Amino acid sequence: MPVPEWLDTGEYPFASHVFQVPAGRMHYVDEGAGEPVVFVHGNPAWSFEYRHLIRAFSTTNRCIAPDHIGFGLSDKPGDWSYLPLEHARNLELFLESLRLNNITLVVGDWGGPIGLSYALGHPERIKNIVITNTWLWSVRSDWYYQAFSRFAGGFIGRWLIYHENFFAGTMVRSLFGDTSRLTEKIHRHYLMPFAVPDERKGSWIFPKEIIGSSAWLQTLWERRNLLQDKNILVAWGMKDIGFRKKELDRWIGAFPRAMVVRFDDAGHFVAEEKPEELIREMRDLMAGPVV
Repeated sequence: MPVPEWLDTGEYPFASHVFQVPAGRMHYVDEGAGEPVVFVHGNPAWSFEYRHLIRAFSTTNRCIAPDHIGFGLSDKPGDWSYLPLEHARNLELFLESLRLNNITLVVGDWGGPIGLSYALGHPERIKNIVITNTWLWSVRSDWYYQAFSRFAGGFIGRWLIYHENFFAGTMVRSLFGDTSRLTEKIHRHYLMPFAVPDERKGSWIFPKEIIGSSAWLQTLWERRNLLQDKNILVAWGMKDIGFRKKELDRWIGAFPRAMVVRFDDAGHFVAEEKPEELIREMRDLMAGPVV
């Protein structure tokens, strides 16, 4: 797969790989050797979000980071559903093809439900889980998410995303705890995968499905006990306007033995805003005994 001109290979110095799924070509990074660390991104991110962690852990581990169809360097078909359940099926096809074991799974945003769907289906392959600002349950009855899903996933949101690249532009900036960390150079790497309006469908479907995929989300949450024996780190940006203290408390209640780290000056993208600190916490998690 050719490297796009806008990609700074100094920031993202990884070889590109491609896995074919029914919807198209899924781009992924596969760096290093050792026990695998799998990174699963959300909206409107891609494997670029995890570049600092990939650099750090690829010296000791095999680091694997796919781009969902419609995101990053993957294909962006106009006639695909982009439903979270279908993204989860793509991820399962991809990871099962690699036959990985003892996985450290790192998830955030929509990468939470998508990545943890794989963990729930294959708990025997999972060793550690790192949860950053995400959720895994139905929010159908939560007015906060109802309002956002109706706006961003409705007519207005669709128009703004299609015509103005609203999610990768305005929303990404609003989700940082400290916007000075989102330089123009870095922000460009979130904008350019959606440079063509017709390739922004995935960025619109995700907010629509915050409520639309409630039934699927609830089926995942109801099986959360399958992960109780895993080593879990919950690393939370406390300035996130998307996932708040309320959602963090629900994770803590579900997994009371989890390591919990709060970053008071970070927002939604913990791997972008606090990479050194997150790397340190992950090393502690991965070096510890299995619970």
